Amino acid sequence: MDALSKIFEDIHLIHSEYIYLQTKGNWSFYSPEQSAVIAHIVLYGQAHLSFPNQLRLTLQTGDMLLIPSGLEHQVMSQANHKLLESINIEPLFNGLRHDAIEFGQGEHEKTLILTVRCQMNAIMARPLVNALPPYLHIQNALSHDAPEWLRIGLYFVSSETQRASAGRNKIMDHIVSIMMIECVRDYIQQLQDDQNNWLNALIHPELANALAVIHSQPELAWTVESLAEKCCMSRSKFASLFNQIVGETPLAYLQQHRLRLASQLLKQGQLSIQQIAHQVGYSSETAFSQAFKKQFELSPSQYKQQG
Repeated sequence: MDALSKIFEDIHLIHSEYIYLQTKGNWSFYSPEQSAVIAHIVLYGQAHLSFPNQLRLTLQTGDMLLIPSGLEHQVMSQANHKLLESINIEPLFNGLRHDAIEFGQGEHEKTLILTVRCQMNAIMARPLVNALPPYLHIQNALSHDAPEWLRIGLYFVSSETQRASAGRNKIMDHIVSIMMIECVRDYIQQLQDDQNNWLNALIHPELANALAVIHSQPELAWTVESLAEKCCMSRSKFASLFNQIVGETPLAYLQQHRLRLASQLLKQGQLSIQQIAHQVGYSSETAFSQAFKKQFELSPSQYKQQG
């Protein structure tokens, strides 16, 4: 399995929901921070979006904005509209709904936005979210100049939201997953080859093999030497290149992934702590417990009870 595929398998993009926001005149809405992927697709009209750090951008008809980490943001009809009450759209999501939610003061300048939300495993998604920018802005996503996968995906989303067919929940999950993977792939292609970014390591002709086995077989007793062999590199060259591009040593990255995986198994509550320790590659429960508490500031048993 290639590294990027395994990353998305770990993230578990599920429970896709969408709403149509039909606005007119002056309007404003906001989305609070949440562990979900948020996408806004402007079907017609214009919108101004801002993040708490004063980062602002304008969305035109056909634009798609993907916010991988679910950062808090505000969308409004005017770039600096501060007096208008802003609507919280988080409670408006209710599964899959067909009727557009209308709001705004006035009749002019109508805008229609399709907003999609997809839940994800925030802890497992952390390396990906940290490597991506706050948002991915794709302009003219509905035009003939847009990538074919994106046009087909958006038309499929639009079509599926208008149908009441069996299995649509699962189909929407798959569509959102595919679109996000394609957005990430498109972003990776824009990175410079010599840019030190975890995403570059996922497609690196040598390092990608190490990341793939770490994510697919974390329970094995990996060493720097055995990981270097998977990449057909010497130990020293592999360790240096991995640290340079990923930003940490191979074994430190392996430990972080094992502990993230363990946190999810503890939340599920189906395995004992000893079973989880062995499943994520620790030979003893004591060593696992010490590493886990250092990372999460809770013992595995405390974390399990909290979950």
